[in-house]
Amino acid sequence: MNKKNETISLLCPIGCNPEYKKLSEVTVHDLGIPIICEQITEKKKEQTLFLSILSKMTNDPEVSRYRSDVFSDICNNQVMRDEILKILDKINFLRDYGGINKKYEESASIWDLMHRLDELKDYIHCVEAIYKSLSDADIRSEGLLSLKEYVSELYQDNGFSELQKDIAALKASTSDLKSVTVGINLNERFEADGIGLISINNKYFTKSNIIGNFCDKIAMKDHINSGTEWEEDYKYHPFAANGFKKQDVFSRRGVASVPEGDMMEDIPRYMNRITDQMLSVVVKKLRNILNKYVSVTITDITDLMPEFIYYVRFAEYIEKLSGQGMHFCKGTLAKETAEEHIMRAKGIYNLKLASVVLKEKESIVTNDLDFDRQHLVYILTGANRGGKTTITQAVGLLFVLAQGGIYVPGDFFSFHPVDCIYTHFPADEDKTLDLGRLGEECKRFREIYSCCTENSLLLLNETFSTTSFEEGYFIAKDSVKAILTKGIRTIYNTHMHKLAYDIEQINSLYKEKRAVSLIVKAKGGNRSFKVEVAPPEGMSYANDIAEKYGVTYEMLTEGKDSGTAESD
Repeated sequence: MNKKNETISLLCPIGCNPEYKKLSEVTVHDLGIPIICEQITEKKKEQTLFLSILSKMTNDPEVSRYRSDVFSDICNNQVMRDEILKILDKINFLRDYGGINKKYEESASIWDLMHRLDELKDYIHCVEAIYKSLSDADIRSEGLLSLKEYVSELYQDNGFSELQKDIAALKASTSDLKSVTVGINLNERFEADGIGLISINNKYFTKSNIIGNFCDKIAMKDHINSGTEWEEDYKYHPFAANGFKKQDVFSRRGVASVPEGDMMEDIPRYMNRITDQMLSVVVKKLRNILNKYVSVTITDITDLMPEFIYYVRFAEYIEKLSGQGMHFCKGTLAKETAEEHIMRAKGIYNLKLASVVLKEKESIVTNDLDFDRQHLVYILTGANRGGKTTITQAVGLLFVLAQGGIYVPGDFFSFHPVDCIYTHFPADEDKTLDLGRLGEECKRFREIYSCCTENSLLLLNETFSTTSFEEGYFIAKDSVKAILTKGIRTIYNTHMHKLAYDIEQINSLYKEKRAVSLIVKAKGGNRSFKVEVAPPEGMSYANDIAEKYGVTYEMLTEGKDSGTAESD
């Protein structure tokens, strides 16, 4: 049961207070998250919303589980999500442009009050519709079941059932207003001398005994009469207006005099004021009811709208890509034992490239990759433009999406949530060796390393490559040892193949945690974009390239054709 002082959220379970860490703007850019958000929606406001949600990381497994279950329900119940989206749009409109939560001034007219009553009635119907939509759908997630319960409590706590009866009664009263009987006082010359309300009727006037009504039946009750006849009761409701010369002509109540001059000429222009006066009882009751429910809040439900849209837009995007052959799966939480893996991924790919691949009608390359104690740090080597950065980004995006509750691109993904992701990518890949930049890189790496914990994910791309090989290798080797000491899940994408060759020497310092060599495979100089755990191919790859373009010593000196050179 939800407590009244607890706000429902589709992003975090009630009672859960996780610690969040925000991805840096650099990491958000390095992972290509803005590009994905742009692919999902063209609306800038929604892109900003999605970036905000995805960039807040927590390694609390309950948050990841909660979000992924909500997303599964939304993916599996298209009718429900479409219905609720429409309802939330309507509620949002009522919040922004309506007057449900405004205090009703004494000067408010009957028509203004009735309009606001209709808004309140619409809001009640929206709350009912959300509850019905959730009840009709096959929902199983804690988040949407809590929302269903919350909406039910909202309905009960605000007395909507009683309010509906009040609205129905008022609607019945006002819908009976079909005609008005007005009395006109005459002076001794039979000139109109005053006007006042006689009765409010639930039928239109038809032919009647005018003399009889005039002489014998000039009276009304405080309530709406049935028909146009009234019983003998000389209650007269006077109407007073500014500019009127007041006279107490009618003995039982008193009336408002009409303006001097042409007595009847200006009477019609005062009818609106007369209407408000004659409906004084209804207006008073209506204002009392609206003020009674002025505390009704719609912000709690409308605050859920951004969260709901977040899930819906991703669901629509994934359905679109799935329809074109892309594979997605729900991330599952790995067991919390030291012996178990801390990430196992099969058939994964970089979601950022999905739209590009589909547009160019290419097949997407998938990979398998695990993190565990024996594969804690990957030294990733391979050819330029062979896909090293792509797979590095892909792994980071897996955690961002899975911890955001979204299905990940791949066939299987089991993981321990990370508390944050840190990236160290080249700030400007067009620049080459620059000893000044080396100091910058070292400073940046130290800052990142100090923030990392054993629950973090560290992605390094050509770190320490802006100096000579000897200097870069020395710093990189010490950095890898420090990373292993802290136990940080890491992918180090580098051209320093010697670092991968010397992994055993680095691992000799540790018993349980190990670094491994990961390569992007290439055959004959052709990029496969496939990775596998294996020794670096630095020399063999260079030989392949040399043979392909005919620049081995034998080919150059013996004049052998590589088969790729063009004929003169």
